[in-house]
Amino acid sequence: MRPEESRTVYDGKVFDVTMERWGSREREIVEHPGAVAIVAVDADGAVTLVRQLREATGGELLEIPAGTAEPGESPLETARRELAEETGLAGGVWREAAAFWTTPGFTRERMTVFFAEGVEQGEASPEEDESFELVRWPVAEIEAHLGEIEDAKTLAGLLLYVRDLASR
Repeated sequence: MRPEESRTVYDGKVFDVTMERWGSREREIVEHPGAVAIVAVDADGAVTLVRQLREATGGELLEIPAGTAEPGESPLETARRELAEETGLAGGVWREAAAFWTTPGFTRERMTVFFAEGVEQGEASPEEDESFELVRWPVAEIEAHLGEIEDAKTLAGLLLYVRDLASR
């Protein structure tokens, strides 16, 4: 399906906003280049999360590492880059776990979740405006910590990982 009319009403650095007309309905749609999230498990059997300020929430959230695609990047390339930048973790065995629309009521952001197992510590290189606290949980304790998570991609990624472990 296609809208009858579409025009850009906001041209931003990270995303644009398109106004679409679908019959008598007008919708503002956030155009997003896509994103990734990574459940990263090291050789010690610990998952690494990042605690960071999320201005839209008015506070800090505990999340799995994630980020936005750069032009021309595949989801896997984005995931490897973001994990290394935010945590310094690299290597390991990577698998795509799922891809989904984050908030289909108003955005075209499609997120791909990866599992990266056996990752090794290196040097993090966050962007100038990023500040992270790394948090590690033993994989066996993920379910016990789920109540601490307020971020949807993190809940989805961790639950997918727990389900994957149970099926092995």
